[in-house]
Order: sequence, then structure tokens, then C-alpha cells
Amino acid sequence: MSDLICLGEPLIELNGQADGLYQMGFGGDVSNVAIAAARQGTRTGMITHVGADRFGKDLITLWHREKVDTTFVRAIEGQDTGLYFVHHDEDGHHFTYRRRGSACSRIDSGDIPEQAILGAGMFYTSAIGLAVSGSLRAATFDAISLAGKNNVQVAFDPNLREQLWPLEQARQVTHEAMTLCDIALPGLDDARRLTGLHAPDEIIGFYHSLGARVVALTLGSAGVAVSTGDAIATLPAFKVNAVDATGAGDCFNGVFLSGLLRGLHPEEAARTANAGAAVSTTGFGAVAPIPYPDDIQKLKDQTA
Repeated sequence: MSDLICLGEPLIELNGQADGLYQMGFGGDVSNVAIAAARQGTRTGMITHVGADRFGKDLITLWHREKVDTTFVRAIEGQDTGLYFVHHDEDGHHFTYRRRGSACSRIDSGDIPEQAILGAGMFYTSAIGLAVSGSLRAATFDAISLAGKNNVQVAFDPNLREQLWPLEQARQVTHEAMTLCDIALPGLDDARRLTGLHAPDEIIGFYHSLGARVVALTLGSAGVAVSTGDAIATLPAFKVNAVDATGAGDCFNGVFLSGLLRGLHPEEAARTANAGAAVSTTGFGAVAPIPYPDDIQKLKDQTA
């Protein structure tokens, strides 16, 4: 069984390059987190559906290579695996999705394998699964509730995609989910939109008020602020030659949760995850640049 079990939609990534061509890779925020945790040595598994198509096979091959357990992954005949494009300009990176009606979007509550969650130490999901479809939203809430009722820690990223649903609905639904979770993993820009608050300490207090015991608020180039409710530790970002921030927040989450599962204090887990996220920006794509522990330790040693 997995120490960390993850529910969400995997995607194929087509990342625009300077020569106008696209580099194929893999994405989907929850899958990225699972791989990041697995690269740290955490026993990790996915709960999801992919299409019984070439892209679905490629994702399953990826997870096998990355030692992410696929016992609870189903390839569905006649359904498609979702994909997205990444374009880069002076304002950063931008996403265009082709995921409507994907195999994962059709998951419903009857597709949630109870044994996968009950046998885990931690359950992870994100708000994207709540936004993709009504059936996946219901299934995700059922999975969160099942984990909570059985003393399985629940970690949640209120990842905001306004292309998928209206802001007011996103606020209502993600806040409801957060009341059932132990670990909140918001990003600053998303959190400001969702909470209407601006200052990091106010945002952290808000997520604690919803019930989170641990809050790790990623601050982009300013680093991360982490809190267990007693005090807030703000950790500066590591300086690297960044070329692509795609998936950096997911990398942070995977490394952070892996650290917590290994027994690290949240502040030390956040420092390690901060370094991991920085390393992940030095290559293109969401998955390929995710670092291993030696890569992270090297950056930490360089800045000690």
C-alpha cells in the first residue's frame, strides 16, 4: 500500500519551445505531486482514470518508471486522456487545455477504491478535481470524507483555474473542502483570489480558521511561509537560473508532503521543498526537472 495516495487528473503536456516546436511531456497537478514525492523515496500511488489510448499508456508507463503505484489506475476504452499546451512569453507561461469529457472527468463516487485510502498514511488532492466535473467533485469529496473519518491525513491544494468554473463557486466549494483537511497548500496568487485577503499572515490565519493544522503558503519568488498555528516561518526562495516555472508548486507539494511523512518538522520540510521547487524551474516541463534528494541537497549545501 502507499504512504501517499493521490486522486486527480493526469494530463499530457505539449510545451512550446523557442523554435516553435512542442516538447511532449506529462502534467496534471496531482500526478506531478505523486511523482515528486516518489522521487524522494515515498511510497506513492495514484487513483485515476485515463483513456485506453496511446497517451494513457504513456502515462501508465511514466508512473511505472517513477515507481508510482498504478493498482488503482483504470484505462477506459472509448474515452480520452486530457492534454494541455504551454506557451511562454515575457509575462510567464500560459496554459491551453483540451480535457473536456476526459476519462478522469467521468469518475464518480462508485469509482473510489476505499482500500487505497484506508491503507495510506496521507491522502492528497486539489481543487482542480473539484472543478473539472460534477461527478469528479462528488467523488473527491467522498474520498476526502473517507480519509478524514479513518484518521488518514488529508492534504489539499486549493489550486484555482478560473477557466473551469466561476470564482464565487470556486470559493464556496474549495473552502468547504478545506474544512475537512489537515494540511493546506495554497499559492499566494490563488489564495488572494479565493479569500479576498492580501497579506500572507491573514491568508494563513484564514486557512487555519477553516481547520488546517499545517499551512504552507508558497510565495513564488519570495519563497514560502509555513505555519502550524503557533508562529509563521517565512523562508526565502533559493536563487537559480530559472527557465520554466511549470509545475514548481506541484513539486513543492510533493517534496513537502514526503518530508512530513518522513517525520520532518513542517518548517524543515518546507525548506527542503523550497529547494526542490527551485531546482524544478531550471528545466522545461512539469515532470522532467523534478529533482531527486541529491539534487535538492546540493542546492541547500550551496546556499548554506
